[in-house]
Amino acid sequence: MRTLIASDLDRTLIYSPNALGLTMPDADAPRLLCVEIYQHQPLSYVTETAAALLTGLPGQAVFVPTTTRTREQYHRVHLPGPPPPYAVCANGGHILVDGVSDPDWQRQVAARLADECAPLAEVRAHLVAAADPAWLLKERVAEELFAYLVVERALLPDNWMKELAAWAAPRGWAVSLQGRKVYAVPLPLTKSAAVREVARRTGADRVLAAGDSLLDADLLLAADRGWRPGHGELAETGWNADHIEVTEATGVLAGEEIARRFSEATGAGRRS
Repeated sequence: MRTLIASDLDRTLIYSPNALGLTMPDADAPRLLCVEIYQHQPLSYVTETAAALLTGLPGQAVFVPTTTRTREQYHRVHLPGPPPPYAVCANGGHILVDGVSDPDWQRQVAARLADECAPLAEVRAHLVAAADPAWLLKERVAEELFAYLVVERALLPDNWMKELAAWAAPRGWAVSLQGRKVYAVPLPLTKSAAVREVARRTGADRVLAAGDSLLDADLLLAADRGWRPGHGELAETGWNADHIEVTEATGVLAGEEIARRFSEATGAGRRS
């Protein structure tokens, strides 16, 4: 049996300083390894234990980072171990093969989006019009595939996300709130579809997955076995499935726990 491991990155495997969630005394805090630097500043971390576990995975499984990040944002991340031969970026919009986007997959995605959902321009315009300048910090388009806002989350009205979701759903779009970002993503643009294609290419017949947001739900449902952290959007909504386990830890220690579960499930831990 060949195993493919598809894992979300932010708030699943890697953590910004604001997302570390370390509440124990400083002397008990885990040692951290920086895996991303942006504008000359450290931006994302894993624990050193998680780093060691991740380093052992490629010999036992096909490890595929599976992220909503753009290609540029993904390339800033340097995970421990050899560079993954495959990665999924832009929520399934791009399959990277040795760091380069596969053009055939791009064409397939473009055709599905043109046929199955409202155009990006319409959704972006509504997203900006519905936002209040009092809490809107930035608005962006990612890879000409989806849109997102950066907001002051504490000021976001209670029902605003529900109203946005109700508007978006009939148009074939989904919304997700992750940290300070509000995403609007086409329903045909899924991590699971891209991972399924990578599994086909690699001959994998078992998929393990992890993720923390509603944009990861389709990936987790399609996996043979999966994990979600005890924090994040899925935790806040109470989302779960029979084959999905919830970590005991939260914050960066949940990332370490997920790396350990991957290692145990593939036998990498026994070899070490």
